Amino acid sequence: MRKARLITVEGIEGVGKSTHLGFIHGWLKTQGVKVLITREPGGTPLAERIRELLLDASSEQLPVMSELLLMFAARADHVENVIRPALAAGTWVLCDRFTDASYAYQGGGRKLPMQRIAMLERWVLRGLKPDLTLLLDAPVQVGLGRMRRRGLRDRFELEHKVFFESVRRVYRTRARREPLRIGMIRANGDIQDVQQQITAVLEARLARWL
Repeated sequence: MRKARLITVEGIEGVGKSTHLGFIHGWLKTQGVKVLITREPGGTPLAERIRELLLDASSEQLPVMSELLLMFAARADHVENVIRPALAAGTWVLCDRFTDASYAYQGGGRKLPMQRIAMLERWVLRGLKPDLTLLLDAPVQVGLGRMRRRGLRDRFELEHKVFFESVRRVYRTRARREPLRIGMIRANGDIQDVQQQITAVLEARLARWL
């Protein structure tokens, strides 16, 4: 039996994660893979409540360390109650964002020390890492333009261009450092082009995992 895999999808706002997650989910199912689709922050009732706190633009100002700790509190619950049990049962997990997002958003965007995030990663995940991360990458101006056309925005989506430039820079740096895990997808083209790139990466990884 194939080993169950953890696949994550990352990227700044407006790169089309929601659209392409559905495509990836469907593609995996056509390969005979049993797959659970989930998200971060969120994925459990408790983690979804934490998500509401993190995204609420109308609440009190959230200190950056509180934001990081809430992210990892939600992640700890999600990993122990959803991700690890699914993988142990042979179900693949497809997750909208994971720990790379903490390095990009809280490390890059909020300027928290990377070693602090790494310490929490070791403590909470205990060696769990994605088998594959698909990084949907597009210029910040493209992502922000798409995001603004959607209308109502959450606390992160209200951030300025410089914030997202820092987030994108960290994502791209991590992709360069971990090319075997992170597949970078040019996400500023049309949907068909993006999904062709995604399919090529998935086919190559599936062949390696057989």
